Amino acid sequence: MHRLLSVLSEEDILPELRDTPVGLLLEYHNLNREYEIYTQAQLLVGMCMDNRKHLHIPDNFAFIIRAGGANLRYSEFKVSYAIAVGGVTSIALIGHNQCGMVNLVARRELFIKGLVENAGWERDLAEQHFMNFAPMFEIGNEIDFVLSEAKRLRIRYPKIQVTPLLYKVEDNLLYQIREN
Repeated sequence: MHRLLSVLSEEDILPELRDTPVGLLLEYHNLNREYEIYTQAQLLVGMCMDNRKHLHIPDNFAFIIRAGGANLRYSEFKVSYAIAVGGVTSIALIGHNQCGMVNLVARRELFIKGLVENAGWERDLAEQHFMNFAPMFEIGNEIDFVLSEAKRLRIRYPKIQVTPLLYKVEDNLLYQIREN
């Protein structure tokens, strides 16, 4: 967590993020900036599907794609749409601590049992489902993953500002991530 940079005042926002949609996101969420009225999305937020996270942002401010671990690899058409049709020029990629996509193998039995008991699956199909998809969705370390995903998206969309952030579930704040 030594790579996290808190945002408790406007001065804490990295210079390259000030006066950008990501800077506004940090101001709205962390600093309770008064909401402005938006008729068009200013940025795309890619964040985890985890129910413990909620962003404090105005209506119409952002497109939001929620995917396990903030993994946008399988949502790339939606990312492209937000850029090409929606006109966004910034992406905030928000991972979070205590993510369920970390160490999926430790949840293997819970996952299988849940599909059997809650969804009515046969055990062998639930096992096969886990084994086929868990490697695709395992993210390893939350910070390392969001940094690598930001790097991948920057290569894919070179004109788009892509900013990795981390949401800490214990204080519900967004943190900038020191890169390098």
